Amino acid sequence: MSERVEQRHDWSLEEIADLLQSPLMDLLWSAQGVHRAANPGYKVQLASLLSVKTGGCEEDCAYCPQSMHHSSDVTGQPDLEVKAVLDRARIAAEAGADRFCMGWAWREIREGPAFESMLAMVRGVRDLGLEACVTAGMLTDSQAERLAEAGLTAYNHNLDTSPEHYDNIITTRTYQERLETLQKVRQAGVTLCCGGIIGMGESLRDRASMLQVLACLDPHPESVPINALVAVEGTPLETQPTIDPLELVRMVAVARILMPYSRVRLSAGREQLNREAQILCLQAGADSIFYGDSLLTTSNPAVESDRALLAAAGVQASWQERAAA
Repeated sequence: MSERVEQRHDWSLEEIADLLQSPLMDLLWSAQGVHRAANPGYKVQLASLLSVKTGGCEEDCAYCPQSMHHSSDVTGQPDLEVKAVLDRARIAAEAGADRFCMGWAWREIREGPAFESMLAMVRGVRDLGLEACVTAGMLTDSQAERLAEAGLTAYNHNLDTSPEHYDNIITTRTYQERLETLQKVRQAGVTLCCGGIIGMGESLRDRASMLQVLACLDPHPESVPINALVAVEGTPLETQPTIDPLELVRMVAVARILMPYSRVRLSAGREQLNREAQILCLQAGADSIFYGDSLLTTSNPAVESDRALLAAAGVQASWQERAAA
């Protein structure tokens, strides 16, 4: 049995910035060593994402088309009911997903029928044999506890960017409130899904700072989504240029080195990458991807494309492992 990789929670900003700027081949070599030791067999988790409540969010996140502050706000789509969500979850499971993620465009979880429906969705998703993840903004201690009792696997609450760059992106919620939300989730016994976005006008030092916050959490987040900005018309960041794919590769590699046993999830922006860039991200340490689109049917070309990608990379998805068992 291989020795466990050392986990640190005391990374300095300078150490992380040096990693982000190190020669790419050296960085990939280091990340590969960590990844192979921490993830023997090179398995990739497939996650499906569905928006349950879309648009009309009170937050002013500069990247988000669901904010009521932006002309891109997509309010008008009806909230999905429990049966509709579980039908989608069932299709996702049949297509090979392991985790079903559900999103609500809220600043904070609201009490009442909507929260009761959320709990029913979590229970239903778990009954299907899937991990259940929710992202719905801030929450109270009692809400976190009730979600844990319903069987919630993970709660997603991203930092988005560094503490230093944060006020340039969001003004309606503080960085400290984000950290307090993470603490409430931890105290309830639910795992954390927490990452950020690059390509929002931040500096390399901002990227290092965001990774430092994540890597100094003890324990590390169990899942770390690495997103690249998708510039949407009608948002304040609509004119931001698309990042160089190798910048995303570097972020994935450094996240893997800093947090050896976290799932590093290749998330938003993946559709902007060609096959070779995605394979480089897998080589750099990404071991989870969002699978298909929000509708996710078994005949969806995106699903077949993802399966072909994993086959070309020679890595095994979790559904293949289940099928072989």
